[in-house]
Amino acid sequence: MNLAARLLRALTDPDVALDDADRHPDLSKVSDEELGSLFVAAHRSDASAGTAVSTVRFSILEAVRERQPRYTPDACRSMFDALVEGCREHGWADLTLGLGALDHCTAPAPDVSEQARTLVGLWLEKERLRQPYALLAVAGLAGGGTLRAAVERLSRDVGPIVADEIAVIAGLPPAEQAPLSDIDRGHLYASPVAQAWRRSAGNPAYVAFARRALEAAADRTDAIKAGEVPYRADKAFTDREVTALGRALRVALLRDEPWLPDLFDRLLPGICLAPTAARTLPSQALLYEVVRAAQDFPTPELVTAIRTVRRTVRHAGVPKQLDKMLKKVDAALAERTDVALRLPRLGFETASLGGTTAGGVLRRQAGDYEAVVTVTETATLTWEKDGRPLRSLPAPVRRDHTALVRELRDLVKRVNAQLATLLRSLEGGYTVDAAHRYGWWRTELAGHPLARTLVRRLIWEIEVAPGEWRAVLPETDEHLPDAPDEALVRLWHPLRSAPDAVRAWRDLLTERRIRQPFKQAFREIYRLTPAEERTRVYSNRFAAHIVHYRTMFALFRSRGRKSDLLGPWDGGEFDQAERILAAGEWRVRFFHSLADWAGGDELASTDQVRFDRRVEGAWQETPLADVPPLVFSEAMRDVDLFVGVTSIAADPDWTDGGPERTYWERASFAELTESAEARRDVLERILPRLKIAGRCTLDGRFLVVRGDLGTYKIHLGSANILMAPDDSYLCIVPARGRGEGKVFLPFEDERLSLILSKAFLLAADTDITDETILMQIKRGA
Repeated sequence: MNLAARLLRALTDPDVALDDADRHPDLSKVSDEELGSLFVAAHRSDASAGTAVSTVRFSILEAVRERQPRYTPDACRSMFDALVEGCREHGWADLTLGLGALDHCTAPAPDVSEQARTLVGLWLEKERLRQPYALLAVAGLAGGGTLRAAVERLSRDVGPIVADEIAVIAGLPPAEQAPLSDIDRGHLYASPVAQAWRRSAGNPAYVAFARRALEAAADRTDAIKAGEVPYRADKAFTDREVTALGRALRVALLRDEPWLPDLFDRLLPGICLAPTAARTLPSQALLYEVVRAAQDFPTPELVTAIRTVRRTVRHAGVPKQLDKMLKKVDAALAERTDVALRLPRLGFETASLGGTTAGGVLRRQAGDYEAVVTVTETATLTWEKDGRPLRSLPAPVRRDHTALVRELRDLVKRVNAQLATLLRSLEGGYTVDAAHRYGWWRTELAGHPLARTLVRRLIWEIEVAPGEWRAVLPETDEHLPDAPDEALVRLWHPLRSAPDAVRAWRDLLTERRIRQPFKQAFREIYRLTPAEERTRVYSNRFAAHIVHYRTMFALFRSRGRKSDLLGPWDGGEFDQAERILAAGEWRVRFFHSLADWAGGDELASTDQVRFDRRVEGAWQETPLADVPPLVFSEAMRDVDLFVGVTSIAADPDWTDGGPERTYWERASFAELTESAEARRDVLERILPRLKIAGRCTLDGRFLVVRGDLGTYKIHLGSANILMAPDDSYLCIVPARGRGEGKVFLPFEDERLSLILSKAFLLAADTDITDETILMQIKRGA
């Protein structure tokens, strides 16, 4: 008897004993069809069964979350029977399970009309109807009379927008109703997976409804503003209408409908500003639902519209909440590379500085003065009179043109936010191997007045002939290569280049003093190690580190990682930080757990990194060797960042004892990671140019600095310091800015700046006046 048969027997016969192996089964050995039958049996089994059966049920449910089971016709019928039993016994059952079973049936779907009629009848007896769209799909399986009864009940007292949506779904064939049921939402804060929205976005009838619904919502806010509809705070839309509009907006955003920007200009001010002087909103609920939709499928236009109304909302608490939500929106937009690179020109023209084309410039007159907004690395606002630059904002402008000053300052913030998003989107495109048409790239990126100064300092590859890519750095190349407009262009990555080519680009950047907007030429590369080949499905490369947990959690959030907060509550000891990569095709999970509290500081311990591939809508754990090299490298680089920034090994003030101290002593001066190796590579190039070059040498993991009072070894990973001759520890946190601002770095790296700051300080150790530092140096000497 195979594993699936043994487990099926154990779930259906409580008297069957399970051996140790079957208590914790390896369900990777069962087929998708066998898993479907097991899932139905687990769903029908007694939840109060013994511990062994409960453990098997849990294992099956976990496997179903990661894999997409398939169902025989008998399993489909059995699932509907289980739903009827559950509804009679518990008053509720998850209708989407039955629809999902039919959707993944291995043969022509069986007749379940009798069970469907029973389910709908039981459902309509309830005062509150949950899963309305799944209910419609099940009613469609039961026949016309049952469907009409469901539509009549669901359309009662819901308003025209929701009634329209119900009518649209009811009018679809059953095969099209079931996929739409996937966008049922149990509550406002839970959004289905992207795959569910994609299926809805492919349905023409639902797409047409989405536009009607959103335009009807804008019409209603216009009527409130005009006084045609009485104003009541936060009552412009019912809860059902808010969720329906949220669905409509996500479908339209996913499709990137061209009519959306004009609608945003009407709808968002309409739901944010009362027609009176009141500080309330016509619909705070819909505003937050719009932002949640933007977290799922953002567009640059929607992000701009949200930020615009954020400045005009009168309610004191709403802007703060929007700021928190917008952090997730920005991270999501950076991942949506198909739309995030779309930059408005905002009236900017290409500037000319010193005879060469530079970034963008926008000029606005203010009486006798002229405002100049210039975009180089960032946007800055300056003022001129008669062509002469002024040091500060002129008093007459401040007095007579307050609205213009406010508008231009907001414009600077908006441009800088868009540039930051552009960079995150370009960098995020690595995992999807994003490529653009050469003609579009020349005008909308390399030639765009806002983007050009960033884009031109990055290395690009242009497909000048089929399969032949030529790497260029526009900042140093006067003429871009000849290639047809339809040719492909993509960001260069060191993983795709030979070591000699990588070294050449690094030398060029250093010699020409070109600072890249993000680390590209000096980018770390992470390849599969022999240890990872042995562990096969997980990596321990960044395991067993002790980190400042709150700092790492904040990094997770700021970089768009999904992670729950750890804490001393049920299930709060362990979690995994998730990131979706490669346009939703891959997922990386970074496991971590609560370790200890040290002086009020929460510490966490890091663990495995695992990868999953999306297969038929479900995540399937995948061997590391099968992960695309670029996806693997970029994901591991992220984890290295989290650990490197938050590890207590990089904390020079760490003085606690216990096992954490042991870790600190071991990790503070450990072998270099890939990010530390990149720092060493930069130092090899820039040290000869520094005024302290004669006092510095690179020795393995350390930058060795010779002062007059002693010799010091600065670790290139942690930036911690050992003193010769006995490697005693020197605790020193120099003031930021000493030395680092005068040294050219080809990319931004806070740890490298800190290392150089310490090197400059220690090379002139006789000038140190801080007694706490001098005392340590003299003691070491």
